[in-house]
Amino acid sequence: MTSTKEQSRGAAWLAALTAEGRPADGYPQTVRVVDGSLAGEPARYITVVPDAENPFPRVRNGEVGLIEGWTLARAVRETIAADAERATKRPIVAVIDVTSQAYGRREEAYGIHQALAGAAAAYADARLAGHPVIGLIVGKAMSGALLAHGYQANRLIALDDAGVMVHAMGKAAAARVTLRTVEELEALAATIPPMAYDINSFATLGLLWRLLHVERADAPTATDVDRVETCLVEALADIRADRRRDLSGRLKQSARRTSKEVRERLRAEWQEG
Repeated sequence: MTSTKEQSRGAAWLAALTAEGRPADGYPQTVRVVDGSLAGEPARYITVVPDAENPFPRVRNGEVGLIEGWTLARAVRETIAADAERATKRPIVAVIDVTSQAYGRREEAYGIHQALAGAAAAYADARLAGHPVIGLIVGKAMSGALLAHGYQANRLIALDDAGVMVHAMGKAAAARVTLRTVEELEALAATIPPMAYDINSFATLGLLWRLLHVERADAPTATDVDRVETCLVEALADIRADRRRDLSGRLKQSARRTSKEVRERLRAEWQEG
């Protein structure tokens, strides 16, 4: 019988993109780290996968919990430290397929907010240190899990597939919080893009660098892998040509015109004050 881990999109794409890579030792079952290559240079690939037998029940379906958060931070910071004296920093590719952050009493008691913040800070520090960071969304990118794993990337790429979803929380949780039914939420999502879960609605918000069509998102074909690898190479070249290490490039998207205008007005008022 196929295990939950083997069915993970994150695991499938990590394996496909790093067929010639070397898995890093010493990591837990839920975080896979592979040192492979991108555009002919060394690159580190990282993903989070489900573990049906994990001692922490809240991370058995691909959630990012305490161990996952700190482990992501470790995988990224090891790369920063190893490249500290190198002029050209290694690319880091976050392969994203995370169902949510881990919700549980133990997670809250032992500081999941710190674990996830540690991961987010590590990715941000890598970007600021000159590492090209690329987030590749191949499945779900939900809740604090996306913030911890990939959202700090210089460039975000997503597969154009019905199984790819981005949102702050799951539908059932959102329904409870807003005192609506799931059906009512879905009706609202049809007219309010930030409330929607599908990747095409998320793309209208202007945060994606590229939305990429593939034939088989669950089990990528050779053509799919070539298409994604080509896109990753283009993203790497775009990051290196840009030279900016912050996330201001996201404001160049046409969908972010209003965001850009608000920032400009606030900056002008601040300077006038």
